[in-house]
Amino acid sequence: MKVCLVGSSGGHLAHLNMLKPFWSEQDRFWVTFDKEDARSILKDEQFYPCYFPTNRNFKNLVKNTFLALKILRKERPDVIISSGAAVAVPFFYLGKLFGAKTVYIEVFDRIDKPTVTGKLVYPVTDKFIVQWEEMKTVYPKAINLGSIF
Repeated sequence: MKVCLVGSSGGHLAHLNMLKPFWSEQDRFWVTFDKEDARSILKDEQFYPCYFPTNRNFKNLVKNTFLALKILRKERPDVIISSGAAVAVPFFYLGKLFGAKTVYIEVFDRIDKPTVTGKLVYPVTDKFIVQWEEMKTVYPKAINLGSIF
């Protein structure tokens, strides 16, 4: 199975990195911001830099959509996993067109209110994971797996 792990650097990248027991055994690649933390954490990983800032930045959304098209056409992942933020949106929507399954993990610090990215990808996410039971009222189809911290 080939896995695409996509998200912004910082906490979202740290969140995805905590899933190492899963992804370490998979053929994988990463898409994140080209920042110091990402370069450090992903130094031995296949890593595609994306455009930032992404939040409420239409220009970079368009650029990341074309980037997603290029990367997904080349890599053909079976699964796309993200915990946010906005860079995940074009990868999830285009990934569905390429036949990929999508898994979104809503961030730990959201207990009863959705993130913008969560709301945007919810309609196309195959497995939507929350870390608080209260979030199931926000995302009825979600699965509560509890904290991954």
